[in-house]
Amino acid sequence: MNTDKPVYLSAEGLKKLEAELEELRTHKRAEVAERIHNAMEFGDFSENSELEQAKNDQAFLEGRIQSLEQMLKRAIVIEENGHHDVVEIGSKVVVESDGEKAEYVIVGSAEASPKDGKISNESPVGKALLGHRAGETVKLTVPAGTVQMRILGVS
Repeated sequence: MNTDKPVYLSAEGLKKLEAELEELRTHKRAEVAERIHNAMEFGDFSENSELEQAKNDQAFLEGRIQSLEQMLKRAIVIEENGHHDVVEIGSKVVVESDGEKAEYVIVGSAEASPKDGKISNESPVGKALLGHRAGETVKLTVPAGTVQMRILGVS
């Protein structure tokens, strides 16, 4: 994980990550610790699948906690700045490609959810749109070839 790279988040995204971290630190850690404790009571640690699974879950949990802590340390909250003419992180963009319209919100990679129309500023489409204005056409290369997208609106 690149520790110098900023993590762009909306205010809502920041709250979600903070809530997830709190949940993991308090409730989930306690649940896993209880599972490990209960599994250890069975004795015979060499063939204790319950204990093995609980330890694996603990390692995953601690990794996620560490990842969230690092993301939050580098978090930059996307502010509503009123620049509605240029595509930037936080912009809602309406594009047309091959007669099909699509609407995207450009977000940081931590909040990206393409099925919800939230694309990362690091994705090929997100990168291609950044810095452009309504009325411009952008070209991007994807595995299937070159795609042209006309920006219909930025808000």
